[in-house]
Amino acid sequence: MLELVQKGGPLMWLILLCSVTALGVFLERLMSLHRSSINTGDFLRGLANLLRRKLYAEALQECAGSPGPVPRVLHAVILKYGAPRAELREIAQEAGQLEVPRLERNLTLLGTVAYVTPLIGLLGTVLGLLSAFQQISAHGGYATAAEIAGGVHESLLTSAAALTVAIPAFVAHSYISARVGAVLHDIERAAIETIEILCGPDEPAVGA
Repeated sequence: MLELVQKGGPLMWLILLCSVTALGVFLERLMSLHRSSINTGDFLRGLANLLRRKLYAEALQECAGSPGPVPRVLHAVILKYGAPRAELREIAQEAGQLEVPRLERNLTLLGTVAYVTPLIGLLGTVLGLLSAFQQISAHGGYATAAEIAGGVHESLLTSAAALTVAIPAFVAHSYISARVGAVLHDIERAAIETIEILCGPDEPAVGA
C-alpha cells in the first residue's frame, strides 16, 4: 500500500486523506443515525394512547425518554398542547428545522470528498502525462518506453486511486442522504398525527 502511494506521487497522499475523511464521516453518521433510530409507528401508537386519555405529563416523559429527532419534535408540540392548530404546526416546523443541521452534520464534507477526489485524480493524470512528455522532450523525441513509463504509471495510478475513493464516497453520501430524508419524513408524519390527536381532524373547507 505504501509503495503504491509513493509511486503515485504527492497527490496520492491527498487522495489517501480523502479516503480516511470519507470513511470517518460515513461511520460517524451511520452510528449517529443508528443510535437515534426508533420504530416510529410503535412510538406513535403508544403516544397516541396517552394523548387520547389526556395524560400529557406521561406523554412528555415518553418523548423525553426516547432518543432521536421524532420524540424531540413531538415533545415541543405536546408542551403547547392547548395552543391552536396553526401555532402547533408552527412549533412543529421550527422544531423540525432545528433537527436538520444535526441530521446533516458533515454530510456536505462527504459530498465534497465524493466530487473533488476525481478532480484530484484528473490532476494527477495530467501531471503524470506531463512528466512523460518531458522525458520524451529531454531525449529529443526518442525516449524509450522505460523512460516514459514512470510518468504514465503515475498518471494511471492516481486516476485509479481517485475513482476507488470517489465511488464509495458518492454511494455513502447517497445512502446517508436517503436515511436523513426518511427521518425527516417520519418527523413530518409524526407531527401531523400528533397535532390531529391534540386538535381533532381538520374541518373540511366550506363548499368542499
